[in-house]
Amino acid sequence: MTIEQIRTRAEILREIRAFFDTRGFLEVETPVRILAPAQETTIDCPPSGAAFLRASPELQMKRLLCSGLERIYQIGPCFRMDECGSRHNPEFTMIEWYRAHSDYAQMLQDTQELLRTLVARIDAPKDLGIDKSWEIIPVRDAYRKWAGWDPVTSWNEDRFDEDMVMKIEPNLPRTVPVVLIDYPAPVASLAKLKDGSPEVAERWEVYCKGIELANAYSELCDANTQRKRFAEAASVRHELGKADYPMDEEFFAALERGMPPSGGIALGVDRLVMLLLGVSDIHDARLFCQHPGHLF
Repeated sequence: MTIEQIRTRAEILREIRAFFDTRGFLEVETPVRILAPAQETTIDCPPSGAAFLRASPELQMKRLLCSGLERIYQIGPCFRMDECGSRHNPEFTMIEWYRAHSDYAQMLQDTQELLRTLVARIDAPKDLGIDKSWEIIPVRDAYRKWAGWDPVTSWNEDRFDEDMVMKIEPNLPRTVPVVLIDYPAPVASLAKLKDGSPEVAERWEVYCKGIELANAYSELCDANTQRKRFAEAASVRHELGKADYPMDEEFFAALERGMPPSGGIALGVDRLVMLLLGVSDIHDARLFCQHPGHLF
């Protein structure tokens, strides 16, 4: 990064905090080193002694929702093993925010307002299309159009993942942000199922210029259902030879005490900085990276 890019990144972070602070959100901090990561089949947390470096602060932030906080956000480091490339770094910066008495539709409105505020105040590239109408595409429609099958009625996890990378993402429009919405239930273990359509979950992801930027849910609030989903994911992890993660009993206890209907989202800050700086490599959007030649 150049000195000017470092200054711009700092300005972006200031603007993000100002956006949430002026809307009644409380900035919180949760542990980076955790004992029980979320049970997810495709995400691996680096070990840290008898604990793990977090891939996300999600479970801890949901415990805060259960304790009575209603609007919270956090900006901080997250870690994922074996993720390195032009859009990935093993350590990355994430912002997550949660709203009680809300859902994934409100998360989309928040995201649009945040990004439009940033492009209005940062000297960003003019071709991002963030200030225009975003395109919203149901996941099953995207697969029918570009992959030739319906993953909701004919679920196949391996085919779904491969086609997402090879057929869906390369065909998404790039002139405006694109929202893929209503994912098949098997790929949304922490999300609420859609009312009237339980075969899909209330989850969306947004892409800008082909870059996956954020992932949002209407949050699953039922402790028994969440425990069942985590147990199923833990079984798959074991079959794949992945590290066994303890169940987060404090998280389940918080859900049992009660969590209001809520929306939540994780947005990659480094990828957002990439877009606003107009650079194509995540290592040009962070000050320090695990990549030769990109330490500054």
